Amino acid sequence: MRCFVAVDLPAEIKRELPAIQQTIAMNGLKLVDPQLVHITLKFLGEVPEGRVAEIREALARVRFSPFQARIKGVGAFPGRSIRVIWLGATGSFEELARAVDTALEPFGFERDKRFSAHATLARVKDLSLSRVLSDRISGISDIDLGEFTVDRFVLKKSTLTPRGPIYEDIAEFRASQ
Repeated sequence: MRCFVAVDLPAEIKRELPAIQQTIAMNGLKLVDPQLVHITLKFLGEVPEGRVAEIREALARVRFSPFQARIKGVGAFPGRSIRVIWLGATGSFEELARAVDTALEPFGFERDKRFSAHATLARVKDLSLSRVLSDRISGISDIDLGEFTVDRFVLKKSTLTPRGPIYEDIAEFRASQ
C-alpha cells in the first residue's frame, strides 16, 4: 500500500485555496484538489500491508509539542523549469519531520536529505509554461493565509486513480501535552 506521513491543513485555510489556484490555472497544469492539500512530512512509497501496524506503532512513539504554523507565500520547484507550485509553511515542521525520519529509520526508509515544508497546489505537465507561471506566481508570492496550531500528524494511504489520488487516514498521532 502506498503511504505517507502528513500534517493536514485546517478547513479555513483549505477554503482559501480555490481562489489562489484560479490565479494560476491554465492548460498544462494539474491543480491539486483543495481538500487533499497537506504538508508531507515523509513519503514512504509502497509499504507491505504487514508492516503498517509496526510503522503505526513507531509513529505513535514520536514526541512533539504543539506548535504554531503559518501558511504564507507561493513559490515553485525546482526553479526555471517549474514542476510544482506550492504554498510555503513555517513553524517547527523540520523538527517534526526529523522525528518522523528517526522513528522510521529502523524500517529501512532513507532519511530525507532536504526537507522543505510546503503544501503542493499544482503540478506542471507542460514545462514550456514556466515563464508564464513565474509571472503569475510573482503576483501572489506574498499571500498570507494565516496561522494554525499543529497538534497532530497523520499516516495516510494513497490510492492512485485516473481521476486523481484518494487519501485515507490510517492513524492520527497527537502532540504531547
